[in-house]
Amino acid sequence: MNTIDLRSDTVTWPTDEMRAAMANAPVGDDVYGDDPTIRELESYAASIAGKEAALFVPSGTFGNQLALFTHCPRGSEVILDESCHIVQHEAGAASVIAGVQLRAVDCGGVLTDAHVQPRVRFGEDIHEPQTSLICVENAHSNGRVLPLSVMEGIRRCADRNHVAVHLDGARLFNAASSLGVQAKDITQYVDSVMFCLSKGLCAPVGSMLAGTRKFVEEARRKRKLMGGGLRQAGILAAAGLIALKEMRLRLSEDHANAKLLAARLAEIPGVIIDQAAVEINMVYFSHEKNSSIDSEAFIEFMKGKNILINPCGTDHVYRFVTHYWITREHVSLIANAVREFYS
Repeated sequence: MNTIDLRSDTVTWPTDEMRAAMANAPVGDDVYGDDPTIRELESYAASIAGKEAALFVPSGTFGNQLALFTHCPRGSEVILDESCHIVQHEAGAASVIAGVQLRAVDCGGVLTDAHVQPRVRFGEDIHEPQTSLICVENAHSNGRVLPLSVMEGIRRCADRNHVAVHLDGARLFNAASSLGVQAKDITQYVDSVMFCLSKGLCAPVGSMLAGTRKFVEEARRKRKLMGGGLRQAGILAAAGLIALKEMRLRLSEDHANAKLLAARLAEIPGVIIDQAAVEINMVYFSHEKNSSIDSEAFIEFMKGKNILINPCGTDHVYRFVTHYWITREHVSLIANAVREFYS
């Protein structure tokens, strides 16, 4: 990677091993169900998620929306965190594809049983929709990791109310690494889970949707309807297999680099950062109040140092994301660049 790209962990390039595997992957036609590499990937993905079956999909957004489309009757309601990816970053797709209403809860990124229970609706009043699904995100796109106790509480709530739970696990393996557990220890509490192959795992394309065999077969049909039926997709699956078999096992390195970067940034006068909040590979920080820092000038300065960053949000918070192509040596370069800008 020619630049130090901190914009996201979606910017990771395929490794040389992935490129070789893709070039030599045995393929078939996945719509016919005879691509051997896709079948191997789906079987392996299901096993590590602790589910009966899995389905390869083009993207995380596609996988989440396919889950809603498969779980939910049109006109029903989904309860989820207002800051989660499905609400904030999926282009309002739930209203177009699944035809559902999103009941978003202000919970600071940690959706619990206590948030969900009073909002479950059974459709007994003709004015109200019926709750059909609860969605949680772990790890959250704000960098938070939900403990297993929270996942268990959501499961109990769902069982009490006879609704399903879907997990947006785009960074499922980051969450597992942070908690020191296996992915299936998290996914045991949900009916379906989506996890990405292209976020920090270096695969160029794709995500997995896993659940019961019946759920996946229904999702397979709806995937076709959504235009996600691919042909010789084994070329992509070959990289996905390396992502799941090897790359997920090294995510602790990215977390360590993020913690180191947070510590280095905390030493810079004017930087506001909560080091304890760095749970995965995301570092959030802001400027002191009343700072004269110009966001555009900061971005351009970093770009001049060959470091790519995203603009800050309306809350003036920046996010730096570590990944496979960000080394320990890069951390020093990044921190030194920020320090130089602030000086």
